[in-house]
Amino acid sequence: MRVLVTGGAGFIGSNTVDLLVSLGHDVSVVDNLVTGSRSNLHPQAAFHEVDVTDDAALQTVFERERPEAVIHLAAQMDVRISTRRPVYDAQVNILGSLQVIEGAVRVGTRKVIYASSGGAIYGEPLYLPVREDHPVNPLSQYGVTKHTVEHYLYLYAQQRGLAYTALRYANVYGPRQNPAGEAGVIAIFIRNLLLGLQSRIFGDGKQTRDYVYVGDVAAANVAALHAADGMALHIGSGIETTVNELYEQLARILGVRHAARHEAERPGEVLRIALDSSLAAEHLGWRPEVSLSDGLNETVDYLQTLHAEGNLA
Repeated sequence: MRVLVTGGAGFIGSNTVDLLVSLGHDVSVVDNLVTGSRSNLHPQAAFHEVDVTDDAALQTVFERERPEAVIHLAAQMDVRISTRRPVYDAQVNILGSLQVIEGAVRVGTRKVIYASSGGAIYGEPLYLPVREDHPVNPLSQYGVTKHTVEHYLYLYAQQRGLAYTALRYANVYGPRQNPAGEAGVIAIFIRNLLLGLQSRIFGDGKQTRDYVYVGDVAAANVAALHAADGMALHIGSGIETTVNELYEQLARILGVRHAARHEAERPGEVLRIALDSSLAAEHLGWRPEVSLSDGLNETVDYLQTLHAEGNLA
């Protein structure tokens, strides 16, 4: 199958591209390299250095590649940036996504797999783990923009016959996550512990997150190529882990005794979240395979290698 991956030089995207190529798919990548990296690119995937907000350039890619499916991962993904720069957040996450959808319709693409958010769209949950029919009351602009695109996909399915699956990810972590970025607390903690820097924990650290390994997320993206049309599905572990517990686990793995610094809570972030992924098991045959313990060790090994090579910024 001809598959176009937006954000394919990034963390989740490049892991997804690697899996697609290994399965024999014909893969092309769109990425502006703002957060993605050329070093992540698979040599067998065609690469287009294009921003999804650049309509003319993006449509040229669609005309050239004419993908049968699109896995749309390109996004502004930081909650803090969304609260500081809401217009920019909407330009990338809503308008950029609309241009991807329009390009897909124009060239006859059969399906779009969309990376939504299970951690940001619900607001403070009424129950845990959250199911997909939970009320949607986002507390950040990021949550609003990610959920808005789900409505556009539903509309295009009804009006234009474009199949879609929206995958609402939990907190994704693993190799290739940028440890110098503003998102991705696991990579940030590991980097700081390796470099002897003090990590920041916002609030009391008792807030919980649902962590899912990037390899499992890539597997869900690929499974959705041929299943779950018209559905929004959770991709998570269903397990709550506090930020304090997470930091302590990483410090133990690295054998480092270095206390974190607590700072004020950040606006727009929920206190607790965990996702019920039963529907993904039913409709995608997907379940998380990598435990948090194993995934943390894999991520530590990856970043330790970068550190030893002098490439841990």
